[in-house]
Amino acid sequence: MSAFEIWGGKPLKGEIIPQGAKNEALQVISAVLLTEEKVTISNIPNIVDVNKLIELLGDMGVKVEQTAPDTYVFQADDINQDFFKSDAFKQKGGSLRGSIMIVGPLLVRFGKASIPKPGGDKIGRRRLDTHFLGFEKLGARFEYSASEEFFDVDATNLQGTDILLEEASVTGTANVVMAAVLAKGTTTIYNAACEPYLQQLCKMLNRMGAKISGIKSNLLTIEGVEQLGGTEHRLLPDMIEIGSFIGLAAMTESEITIKNVQFQELGIIPNTFSRLGIQFELRGDDIYIPAQKHYEIDTFIDGSILTIADAPWPGFTPDLLSIVLVIATQAKGSVLIHQKMFESRLFFVDKLIDMGAQIILCDPHRATVIGLDKKVQLRGIEMTSPDIRAGVSLLIAALSAKGKSVISNIEQIERGYQHIDKRLIALGADIKRI
Repeated sequence: MSAFEIWGGKPLKGEIIPQGAKNEALQVISAVLLTEEKVTISNIPNIVDVNKLIELLGDMGVKVEQTAPDTYVFQADDINQDFFKSDAFKQKGGSLRGSIMIVGPLLVRFGKASIPKPGGDKIGRRRLDTHFLGFEKLGARFEYSASEEFFDVDATNLQGTDILLEEASVTGTANVVMAAVLAKGTTTIYNAACEPYLQQLCKMLNRMGAKISGIKSNLLTIEGVEQLGGTEHRLLPDMIEIGSFIGLAAMTESEITIKNVQFQELGIIPNTFSRLGIQFELRGDDIYIPAQKHYEIDTFIDGSILTIADAPWPGFTPDLLSIVLVIATQAKGSVLIHQKMFESRLFFVDKLIDMGAQIILCDPHRATVIGLDKKVQLRGIEMTSPDIRAGVSLLIAALSAKGKSVISNIEQIERGYQHIDKRLIALGADIKRI
């Protein structure tokens, strides 16, 4: 197991380019299974979760050609369906949360699919009900073996229908959309997720010949078509990385420019960081963050303590709440962080408390942060990364802290952030892999 050794307390400076969006990549790469023709996808991040999915597609018979460091050509014209019953599939699919995204395309193209219970972050329950209830509405039948933790799904005749999702799940919406594009008749999905990454998937499918309307809204209408063709697609920059770098600049009093952010796709994210007192400028399509000694958390109009909570898009993404929490530890003022979606995602705050932060963990979903206004610098400690987002939050804290920190289990961080140590070193960070 690898670790990062960080000597913190040093201001950083320079430019950094966000990677392609991990969450979009898992969706659009799975969508190549919907056609026999070639699909070219660029700006793909070189991270563990995405690489595992690409390897999984190759194992099932998809032709995969890497034409540039961030560009792949996929052709799913000869799928080995026997692979889905193999131990190799159970092992590889079970280690990757994103493997659930292949079910929708496989169902509608081949009439059946199998999938092991996916792995991923240990941040609480992550139900698959939205996926399977949507498939059932379209006419699929599934069985789950608790002993083998394996799903078998049959869908020999998917029919379009009206679907009301119980929750606006991004991956659930994406999976049902991919199943519906080749189903017979018209499907409407109400309470659909409408994140930019879901919009990107829908636009890509339309270029392949799908008929999806209502993109950007929570009501999608999908007219089933006979077949889809090939296309070219470029991923958006990762909004979670962009938010992480904004937080990094604020915590370390650094002057950083984040390049090519596609600002119009960031929604409420920039405004949320502004409410924490972080200054930035939009220069073309770059975000420039000046070095700032202090930043002050806003309050509500009546002067009461600010609450920042996650919500379905266009609300604030849950993946950035860990970053916001860390930033708040060195702000002036207090904030209540309300993580509604996952009941284990705030448990990493005990490490921040050990570093000297003032945080009250109210319950598994809420934490109150009392900002230190940088009057008391965090101190370096040894810690372990529990998941991708908490790991990066601890990394940001370590880069701002006094002395040496060691973060173990960095494989979790590298599931979502490509070459993060090398990119931070380029900004002047004192970080090495041990």
